[in-house]
Amino acid sequence: SAYGDDLEGVLQGLRERDLLEESDGALCVFLDEFKAKDGSPLPVIVQKSDGGYLYATTDLAAVRHRCEHLGADRCLYFVDVRQTLHFKQIFAVAEKAGFNPHGASFEHMPFGTMLGKDGKPFKTRSGDVVKLADLLDEAEDRTRLMLADRNPDWSQDEIAEVARTIAIGAVKYADLSKNRTSDYVFDWEQMLSLQGDSAPYLMYPCARIQRIFEHGDIDPATLPEHTVTVEAEERRLAVTLAGFNDIVQQVADEGMPHYLCAYLNEVASRFSTFYEACPILKSSGEVKTRRLVLARQTATTLKRGLDLLGIATVDRM
Repeated sequence: SAYGDDLEGVLQGLRERDLLEESDGALCVFLDEFKAKDGSPLPVIVQKSDGGYLYATTDLAAVRHRCEHLGADRCLYFVDVRQTLHFKQIFAVAEKAGFNPHGASFEHMPFGTMLGKDGKPFKTRSGDVVKLADLLDEAEDRTRLMLADRNPDWSQDEIAEVARTIAIGAVKYADLSKNRTSDYVFDWEQMLSLQGDSAPYLMYPCARIQRIFEHGDIDPATLPEHTVTVEAEERRLAVTLAGFNDIVQQVADEGMPHYLCAYLNEVASRFSTFYEACPILKSSGEVKTRRLVLARQTATTLKRGLDLLGIATVDRM
Protein backbone atom coordinates (compact mmCIF):
# COMPACT_ATOMS: atom_id res chain seq x y z
CA SER A 1 0.00 0.00 0.00
CA ALA A 2 2.98 2.31 0.52
CA TYR A 3 3.42 2.44 -3.26
CA GLY A 4 -0.20 3.30 -4.08
CA ASP A 5 0.58 6.80 -5.30
CA ASP A 6 3.40 5.51 -7.55
CA LEU A 7 1.44 2.97 -9.57
CA GLU A 8 0.24 5.32 -12.31
CA GLY A 9 3.85 6.44 -12.63
CA VAL A 10 4.89 2.82 -13.16
CA LEU A 11 2.43 2.54 -16.05
CA GLN A 12 3.69 5.81 -17.50
CA GLY A 13 7.27 4.57 -17.31
CA LEU A 14 6.30 1.40 -19.15
CA ARG A 15 4.44 3.41 -21.82
CA GLU A 16 7.49 5.61 -22.41
CA ARG A 17 9.51 2.49 -23.23
CA ASP A 18 6.72 1.09 -25.47
CA LEU A 19 6.39 -1.95 -23.22
CA LEU A 20 2.64 -1.84 -22.54
CA GLU A 21 0.23 -3.93 -24.58
CA GLU A 22 -3.49 -4.40 -24.12
CA SER A 23 -4.75 -7.98 -23.84
CA ASP A 24 -8.43 -8.72 -23.16
CA GLY A 25 -8.77 -5.27 -21.66
CA ALA A 26 -5.79 -5.66 -19.32
CA LEU A 27 -2.47 -3.84 -19.64
CA CYS A 28 0.44 -6.26 -19.91
CA VAL A 29 4.15 -6.48 -20.65
CA PHE A 30 5.31 -9.33 -22.90
CA LEU A 31 8.99 -10.24 -22.94
CA ASP A 32 10.43 -12.71 -25.44
CA GLU A 33 12.30 -14.71 -22.77
CA PHE A 34 9.12 -15.76 -20.94
CA LYS A 35 6.93 -18.29 -22.70
CA ALA A 36 4.47 -21.01 -21.64
CA LYS A 37 5.12 -24.70 -22.36
CA ASP A 38 3.19 -24.41 -25.61
CA GLY A 39 5.40 -21.52 -26.73
CA SER A 40 2.79 -18.81 -26.20
CA PRO A 41 4.00 -15.57 -24.55
CA LEU A 42 3.57 -15.19 -20.80
CA PRO A 43 2.18 -11.78 -19.84
CA VAL A 44 3.16 -9.66 -16.86
CA ILE A 45 -0.19 -8.07 -16.05
CA VAL A 46 0.23 -4.62 -14.48
CA GLN A 47 -3.37 -3.39 -14.64
CA LYS A 48 -6.52 -5.50 -14.81
CA SER A 49 -9.36 -4.79 -17.18
CA ASP A 50 -11.32 -3.21 -14.30
CA GLY A 51 -8.46 -0.78 -13.59
CA GLY A 52 -7.13 -2.62 -10.55
CA TYR A 53 -3.43 -3.11 -9.95
CA LEU A 54 -1.57 -6.31 -9.07
CA TYR A 55 1.47 -7.46 -7.13
CA ALA A 56 3.52 -7.03 -10.28
CA THR A 57 2.69 -3.31 -10.34
CA THR A 58 3.60 -2.69 -6.70
CA ASP A 59 6.74 -4.80 -7.03
CA LEU A 60 7.84 -2.71 -10.00
CA ALA A 61 7.14 0.46 -7.99
CA ALA A 62 9.24 -0.99 -5.16
CA VAL A 63 12.16 -1.67 -7.51
CA ARG A 64 12.06 1.89 -8.81
CA HIS A 65 11.81 3.34 -5.29
CA ARG A 66 14.71 1.25 -4.01
CA CYS A 67 16.92 2.31 -6.90
CA GLU A 68 15.98 5.97 -7.33
CA HIS A 69 15.26 7.02 -3.73
CA LEU A 70 17.11 4.55 -1.50
CA GLY A 71 20.16 4.20 -3.74
CA ALA A 72 20.22 0.45 -3.17
CA ASP A 73 23.01 -1.52 -4.84
CA ARG A 74 21.73 -4.96 -3.82
CA CYS A 75 18.23 -6.17 -2.93
CA LEU A 76 17.51 -9.68 -1.65
CA TYR A 77 13.93 -10.97 -1.79
CA PHE A 78 13.31 -13.81 0.66
CA VAL A 79 10.07 -15.21 -0.70
CA ASP A 80 8.58 -18.67 -1.25
CA VAL A 81 10.18 -20.71 -4.05
CA ARG A 82 6.80 -20.79 -5.82
CA GLN A 83 7.24 -17.09 -6.69
CA THR A 84 10.43 -17.69 -8.69
CA LEU A 85 8.90 -16.96 -12.11
CA HIS A 86 7.16 -13.85 -10.78
CA PHE A 87 10.41 -12.28 -9.62
CA LYS A 88 12.32 -13.25 -12.76
CA GLN A 89 9.68 -11.38 -14.74
CA ILE A 90 9.61 -8.37 -12.40
CA PHE A 91 13.37 -7.91 -12.44
CA ALA A 92 13.49 -8.29 -16.24
CA VAL A 93 10.65 -5.80 -16.80
CA ALA A 94 12.25 -3.31 -14.39
CA GLU A 95 15.50 -3.57 -16.35
CA LYS A 96 13.75 -2.98 -19.68
CA ALA A 97 11.74 -0.07 -18.22
CA GLY A 98 14.83 1.71 -16.91
CA PHE A 99 13.69 1.44 -13.30
CA ASN A 100 17.15 0.15 -12.34
CA PRO A 101 19.40 2.70 -14.07
CA HIS A 102 22.59 1.96 -12.13
CA GLY A 103 22.51 -1.82 -12.44
CA ALA A 104 21.70 -2.72 -8.84
CA SER A 105 21.59 -6.44 -8.14
CA PHE A 106 18.08 -7.77 -7.54
CA GLU A 107 18.08 -11.36 -6.30
CA HIS A 108 15.24 -13.69 -5.36
CA MET A 109 16.28 -15.89 -2.42
CA PRO A 110 13.66 -18.67 -2.55
CA PHE A 111 12.98 -20.91 0.43
CA GLY A 112 11.30 -24.26 0.91
CA THR A 113 8.62 -25.54 3.26
CA MET A 114 8.72 -26.80 6.85
CA LEU A 115 7.30 -30.33 6.90
CA GLY A 116 6.08 -32.64 9.65
CA LYS A 117 7.46 -36.14 10.12
CA ASP A 118 4.75 -37.38 7.75
CA GLY A 119 6.38 -35.39 4.96
CA LYS A 120 3.45 -32.97 4.71
CA PRO A 121 3.38 -29.24 5.63
CA PHE A 122 3.84 -28.91 9.40
CA LYS A 123 0.46 -28.67 11.15
CA THR A 124 -1.13 -29.14 14.56
CA ARG A 125 -2.90 -32.37 15.52
CA SER A 126 -6.19 -30.74 14.59
CA GLY A 127 -4.87 -30.05 11.10
CA ASP A 128 -4.35 -26.31 11.45
CA VAL A 129 -1.21 -24.52 10.30
CA VAL A 130 1.15 -24.04 13.25
CA LYS A 131 1.44 -20.41 14.38
CA LEU A 132 4.94 -19.13 15.12
CA ALA A 133 3.91 -17.87 18.58
CA ASP A 134 2.61 -21.33 19.50
CA LEU A 135 5.74 -22.96 18.13
CA LEU A 136 7.95 -20.72 20.27
CA ASP A 137 5.80 -21.30 23.35
CA GLU A 138 6.07 -25.07 22.98
CA ALA A 139 9.81 -24.87 22.40
CA GLU A 140 10.12 -22.81 25.57
CA ASP A 141 8.01 -25.27 27.58
CA ARG A 142 10.08 -28.24 26.41
CA THR A 143 13.34 -26.42 27.14
CA ARG A 144 12.17 -25.40 30.60
CA LEU A 145 11.43 -29.03 31.50
CA MET A 146 14.83 -30.11 30.18
CA LEU A 147 16.68 -27.45 32.21
CA ALA A 148 14.72 -28.20 35.39
CA ASP A 149 15.66 -31.85 35.08
CA ARG A 150 19.35 -31.07 34.47
CA ASN A 151 19.64 -28.27 37.06
CA PRO A 152 17.39 -28.95 40.08
CA ASP A 153 19.19 -26.25 42.10
CA TRP A 154 18.27 -23.43 39.68
CA SER A 155 15.56 -20.94 40.56
CA GLN A 156 12.39 -20.80 38.45
CA ASP A 157 13.34 -17.32 37.21
CA GLU A 158 16.75 -18.49 36.02
CA ILE A 159 15.24 -21.54 34.30
CA ALA A 160 12.66 -19.34 32.56
CA GLU A 161 15.24 -16.81 31.35
CA VAL A 162 17.69 -19.40 30.01
CA ALA A 163 14.90 -21.52 28.54
CA ARG A 164 13.56 -18.60 26.51
CA THR A 165 16.98 -17.84 25.01
CA ILE A 166 17.68 -21.46 24.15
CA ALA A 167 14.19 -22.13 22.78
CA ILE A 168 14.07 -19.14 20.44
CA GLY A 169 17.62 -19.82 19.28
CA ALA A 170 16.77 -23.48 18.67
CA VAL A 171 13.78 -22.66 16.46
CA LYS A 172 15.78 -20.13 14.46
CA TYR A 173 18.70 -22.50 14.02
CA ALA A 174 16.42 -25.38 12.98
CA ASP A 175 15.28 -23.24 10.06
CA LEU A 176 18.55 -21.53 9.14
CA SER A 177 20.69 -24.66 9.31
CA LYS A 178 18.83 -26.28 6.40
CA ASN A 179 19.52 -25.49 2.77
CA ARG A 180 17.27 -22.49 2.18
CA THR A 181 15.83 -23.81 -1.07
CA SER A 182 14.90 -27.26 0.28
CA ASP A 183 11.91 -28.51 2.21
CA TYR A 184 12.83 -29.97 5.60
CA VAL A 185 11.27 -32.08 8.34
CA PHE A 186 10.69 -30.34 11.68
CA ASP A 187 11.94 -32.50 14.57
CA TRP A 188 11.61 -31.39 18.20
CA GLU A 189 14.19 -33.89 19.48
CA GLN A 190 16.83 -32.79 17.00
CA MET A 191 16.04 -29.11 17.48
CA LEU A 192 16.64 -29.18 21.26
CA SER A 193 19.38 -31.81 21.32
CA LEU A 194 22.71 -31.15 23.00
CA GLN A 195 24.28 -33.51 20.49
CA GLY A 196 24.81 -32.71 16.84
CA ASP A 197 23.49 -29.98 14.60
CA SER A 198 21.42 -27.73 16.91
CA ALA A 199 21.55 -24.36 18.62
CA PRO A 200 21.95 -25.89 22.13
CA TYR A 201 24.95 -27.87 20.85
CA LEU A 202 26.60 -24.61 19.74
CA MET A 203 25.64 -22.73 22.90
CA TYR A 204 27.10 -25.39 25.16
CA PRO A 205 30.80 -24.72 24.37
CA CYS A 206 30.23 -21.02 25.10
CA ALA A 207 28.85 -21.88 28.54
CA ARG A 208 31.62 -24.43 29.11
CA ILE A 209 34.34 -21.93 28.22
CA GLN A 210 32.74 -19.36 30.51
CA ARG A 211 32.99 -21.87 33.37
CA ILE A 212 36.64 -22.57 32.55
CA PHE A 213 37.55 -18.93 33.04
CA GLU A 214 35.40 -18.67 36.17
CA HIS A 215 36.86 -21.79 37.79
CA GLY A 216 40.39 -20.72 36.90
CA ASP A 217 39.72 -17.17 38.13
CA ILE A 218 41.12 -15.88 34.83
CA ASP A 219 40.21 -12.64 33.08
CA PRO A 220 40.16 -13.38 29.31
CA ALA A 221 41.15 -9.77 28.61
CA THR A 222 44.54 -10.35 30.23
CA LEU A 223 45.50 -13.06 27.72
CA PRO A 224 47.59 -12.42 24.59
CA GLU A 225 45.65 -11.56 21.44
CA HIS A 226 47.23 -14.41 19.46
CA THR A 227 49.08 -17.64 20.09
CA VAL A 228 51.15 -20.20 18.19
CA THR A 229 49.73 -23.71 18.30
CA VAL A 230 51.91 -26.76 18.92
CA GLU A 231 49.89 -29.94 19.31
CA ALA A 232 47.78 -31.47 16.54
CA GLU A 233 44.36 -30.78 18.09
CA GLU A 234 45.37 -27.20 18.84
CA ARG A 235 46.33 -26.67 15.20
CA ARG A 236 43.15 -28.27 13.88
CA LEU A 237 41.02 -25.99 16.06
CA ALA A 238 43.05 -22.91 15.11
CA VAL A 239 42.78 -23.66 11.38
CA THR A 240 39.00 -24.07 11.69
CA LEU A 241 38.68 -20.78 13.59
CA ALA A 242 40.69 -19.02 10.88
CA GLY A 243 38.00 -19.80 8.31
CA PHE A 244 35.34 -17.58 9.89
CA ASN A 245 35.69 -14.53 7.64
CA ASP A 246 35.65 -16.62 4.46
CA ILE A 247 32.43 -18.37 5.50
CA VAL A 248 30.73 -15.08 6.38
CA GLN A 249 31.67 -13.69 2.96
CA GLN A 250 30.31 -16.81 1.26
CA VAL A 251 27.00 -16.46 3.12
CA ALA A 252 26.81 -12.79 2.10
CA ASP A 253 27.55 -13.61 -1.54
CA GLU A 254 25.13 -16.52 -1.90
CA GLY A 255 22.48 -15.81 0.75
CA MET A 256 22.89 -19.28 2.25
CA PRO A 257 22.97 -19.09 6.07
CA HIS A 258 23.26 -22.86 6.40
CA TYR A 259 26.92 -22.50 5.37
CA LEU A 260 27.55 -20.54 8.56
CA CYS A 261 25.56 -23.06 10.62
CA ALA A 262 27.64 -25.94 9.28
CA TYR A 263 30.85 -24.02 9.99
CA LEU A 264 29.84 -23.24 13.58
CA ASN A 265 28.94 -26.89 14.06
CA GLU A 266 32.45 -27.80 12.93
CA VAL A 267 33.96 -25.28 15.36
CA ALA A 268 31.97 -26.77 18.25
CA SER A 269 33.00 -30.28 17.25
CA ARG A 270 36.67 -29.29 16.93
CA PHE A 271 36.59 -27.63 20.33
CA SER A 272 35.08 -30.73 21.91
CA THR A 273 37.90 -32.88 20.52
CA PHE A 274 40.48 -30.28 21.57
CA TYR A 275 38.98 -30.06 25.07
CA GLU A 276 39.23 -33.83 25.56
CA ALA A 277 42.77 -34.10 24.18
CA CYS A 278 44.30 -30.92 25.61
CA PRO A 279 43.61 -30.22 29.30
CA ILE A 280 43.38 -26.48 29.90
CA LEU A 281 43.28 -25.65 33.60
CA LYS A 282 45.40 -28.69 34.52
CA SER A 283 48.20 -27.48 32.25
CA SER A 284 50.63 -24.74 33.19
CA GLY A 285 52.83 -21.96 31.87
CA GLU A 286 52.87 -21.24 28.14
CA VAL A 287 50.84 -24.37 27.36
CA LYS A 288 48.00 -23.22 29.60
CA THR A 289 48.10 -19.71 28.14
CA ARG A 290 47.88 -20.79 24.51
CA ARG A 291 45.01 -23.19 25.28
CA LEU A 292 43.15 -20.47 27.12
CA VAL A 293 43.64 -18.19 24.11
CA LEU A 294 42.20 -20.89 21.84
CA ALA A 295 39.24 -21.34 24.19
CA ARG A 296 38.56 -17.61 24.22
CA GLN A 297 38.82 -17.43 20.41
CA THR A 298 36.41 -20.36 20.12
CA ALA A 299 33.82 -18.66 22.32
CA THR A 300 34.24 -15.39 20.43
CA THR A 301 33.80 -17.10 17.06
CA LEU A 302 30.74 -19.06 18.15
CA LYS A 303 29.11 -15.99 19.68
CA ARG A 304 29.80 -13.83 16.63
CA GLY A 305 28.50 -16.48 14.29
CA LEU A 306 25.35 -17.11 16.31
CA ASP A 307 24.78 -13.36 16.62
CA LEU A 308 24.86 -13.08 12.81
CA LEU A 309 22.11 -15.73 12.79
CA GLY A 310 20.12 -13.71 15.33
CA ILE A 311 20.78 -16.22 18.11
CA ALA A 312 21.87 -15.24 21.63
CA THR A 313 24.03 -17.39 23.93
CA VAL A 314 23.80 -18.23 27.62
CA ASP A 315 26.45 -18.46 30.35
CA ARG A 316 24.92 -21.54 31.97
CA MET A 317 23.07 -24.57 30.64
